Amino acid sequence: MGRVRKSMCGKTDFNLVGPEGEPPFGEPERQYYFMEKCRRWTDAFEKNNGRRPTANVTTFGCQMNARDSEKLAGVLQNAGYLLTEEENADFVIFNTCTVRDNANQRVYGRLGELNGYKRRNPKMKIALCGCMMQEPEVIEKLKKSYGFVDLIFGTHNLYKFAELLWTALVSERMVIDIWKETDRIVEELPVKRKYPFKSGINIMFGCDNFCSYCIVPYVRGRERSREPKEILREIEKLAADGVVEVMLLGQNVNSYGKNLDNPLTFAQLLKEVERVPGIQRIRFMTSHPKDLSDELIQTMKASKKICRHLHLPLQSGSDRILRQMNRRYTRDQYLELVRRIRREIPDIAITTDLIVGFPGETPEDLEQTIDMVRRVGYDNAFTFIYSKRTGTPAAAMENQVPKEQVQEGFDRLLKTVQETAAEQAAKLKGRVLDALIEEVNESSPGFVTGRLSNNRIVHVPGDASLVGKILDVSLEECHGFYYTGRLT
Repeated sequence: MGRVRKSMCGKTDFNLVGPEGEPPFGEPERQYYFMEKCRRWTDAFEKNNGRRPTANVTTFGCQMNARDSEKLAGVLQNAGYLLTEEENADFVIFNTCTVRDNANQRVYGRLGELNGYKRRNPKMKIALCGCMMQEPEVIEKLKKSYGFVDLIFGTHNLYKFAELLWTALVSERMVIDIWKETDRIVEELPVKRKYPFKSGINIMFGCDNFCSYCIVPYVRGRERSREPKEILREIEKLAADGVVEVMLLGQNVNSYGKNLDNPLTFAQLLKEVERVPGIQRIRFMTSHPKDLSDELIQTMKASKKICRHLHLPLQSGSDRILRQMNRRYTRDQYLELVRRIRREIPDIAITTDLIVGFPGETPEDLEQTIDMVRRVGYDNAFTFIYSKRTGTPAAAMENQVPKEQVQEGFDRLLKTVQETAAEQAAKLKGRVLDALIEEVNESSPGFVTGRLSNNRIVHVPGDASLVGKILDVSLEECHGFYYTGRLT
């Protein structure tokens, strides 16, 4: 049997996991066993073909999907693949989203392109994972019309990717491994981060809110919080590796810790994260308004590390529609919450999510949403046209709104969001604020792009040597959603 040995400091040295004999039963040792088997396969591929096999990871969807893709990339790299941005790679995996139907249609369209690549390279392997794969009708469609796909798995068993990868490599059939639900959390796996200086951290999985339009609880499962000591250990490792900014991720971070054996509030977790040496910035998303506590507001107010940005999804400004959505707050309660937040943290930026065209929405309902945008004065908003998701209560509701009415309302709401966002941004012109320089600006030679604590973008003169540093920036010009400035 492949054995896992302990280093002198008592930590597991996964590089010593051997692929001989039966695989270990426990996790994550079992996955490192299969990574080593895959590496021997990729070594043989290189010997026979004169090059390392290539792999591409394409992400659809939210920050949690992006974090999951970093894990997929880490496993592939550990298994001996050379990562590439090209989709004609030897192994291609799509990490899918299913929040809106157009996300599903994009995947189907891109699969057609991959089929063309596979005809030219029959040994190519194609894999699909993520939220879209948790829908039974999607699996049936893939089996019927996309038989060239080699591997399909969902959200609950992503940690098994190395084992599934090995199965796909040695199998001539379509491999499907979908779990309906799980209570398991396995995080000690390789990660290939997109940025060396910032990282997302999963603090919980799933959702218990069951908003009537949302498919997330059905594809991500019920809420499961990670143990705080595991989260803190991961953040400490990241800080030791040069990470200065972390984003704590969950479908509703405000309900973190409720299902732990020793319950801990999200605000208490934030205080623990703030104590980690080397971490200079802390972000989080997403917050459900009904669960945002005064304790969290006071924690943010007192913190020197928690960023001055709060994403607080409204969805609709109509009480009637909010009830139909099962959001469990009223517009007045939301406005009072915003007032408390801004009273305690005057410099905070508030962003939101908005849906247009929910079943039964009238022009009057839309006017109330537009009114809320003006009252709150959002710094930005993600504005969506309602997407009917099979299996959700809203999909069975009557009075689906005509497409023409939805588009007109969407355009009006978007215009209002742009106006309020520009007004909020203009208030900071001339200020000096700190920015994390994230990348060289590809479209403007001689400039780098940074992100302010309030999540807005600023472009300043500079070069690659500044990337990863937090520097003071003078905001000289406001261009609506971003600034140009200079280092001070």
